[in-house]
Amino acid sequence: MSTTSAPLSPPLVPAAQPRPRGRVQRSIAVLTAAAMLTACVSTREGRIGADDGTDACRAQVVALDSTGNFFAEDIIRGAAIGAVGGAALGALLAAASGGRGRNIAAGAAIGAVGGAVVGGTAGYFSARQQQAQDQASLSMAVANDLAAENAQLDRTWVAYTQLMDCRFGTAQRIRQAFRAGQVTRPQAEAQLADVRARTQRDLALARSINDKIGERGQQFDVAIENIAPGTKDQVLSGARVSRAVPVQARAPVALKLRPDPNAPEVTQISAREAVTLRPSYNGFALVETASGVRGYAPASAFPEARNLGVAPPQPTASTGGDFRSLAASNIARRDNFSQSLENTERLAQGAGFELAS
Repeated sequence: MSTTSAPLSPPLVPAAQPRPRGRVQRSIAVLTAAAMLTACVSTREGRIGADDGTDACRAQVVALDSTGNFFAEDIIRGAAIGAVGGAALGALLAAASGGRGRNIAAGAAIGAVGGAVVGGTAGYFSARQQQAQDQASLSMAVANDLAAENAQLDRTWVAYTQLMDCRFGTAQRIRQAFRAGQVTRPQAEAQLADVRARTQRDLALARSINDKIGERGQQFDVAIENIAPGTKDQVLSGARVSRAVPVQARAPVALKLRPDPNAPEVTQISAREAVTLRPSYNGFALVETASGVRGYAPASAFPEARNLGVAPPQPTASTGGDFRSLAASNIARRDNFSQSLENTERLAQGAGFELAS
């Protein structure tokens, strides 16, 4: 068998040493690209799964997921800008101190980490400060951003509400079908278990969106505190001052998912059951049972409701256009969405999907 000799390799020539500046630029580029690629790995199918045609609430799931894109995109952009700025600063510091080669690259890496942290917390306000010509233009720029953020928060709130209405409404129809003898107990329990599992996945999606809202909210909080100090403390303290009034139900009362007569029923309280009341909207009271389940019932069902205080700000309440009003509305929206998510998670653990509810 004949063989063919491989051609001789050319003699190795020592490569020219790259200039430090080239190394710095490449280090920054690599760090920036890595940050961007890491942030873009999520897909819709990865977040909510493929459509198998069996989910009656699929359209609402897609709608909620779509609203999260806004918050994720802004967070990614802020972190990436911070990383670039931090990497450049770290590299310049290393070079200025006589660093070479690896020292400069290490300085860029350290700066990128620090820059990403700054970009995720104070980067937004710093960027707006640099762009603004004076305090008035700074306040107006942040106010415009708050107005846009509030509009997006409203879209997320509506999408989340519609999805939860669909899930709990489905559970309510299953219970009604069981009571009417249209399905057996094992069938009804299996159907409720499926709805509960789907709701848990929905809540995981909502939690991820809420986390992104919270990260962006930290950036806004820095700006708000610098422009209108004390706004956040005032809003949150006002939302928590409502006093819980202990009562006993005089008759069975259905608890709704939302303070809306058309909202799905999540559970019922029995006559003489001890509960607490807090103020709410639309003629409803927020009712909490001894086991921690919360729902809404007409305030007229409880004579003691007249002793309730003022309800906290509504997530979609209209506000004025001044900076403090926009800031307060943004904080209230974020807090209300987080509180609503927490309450729904409690319901999903049991009461909202129990056959006896």
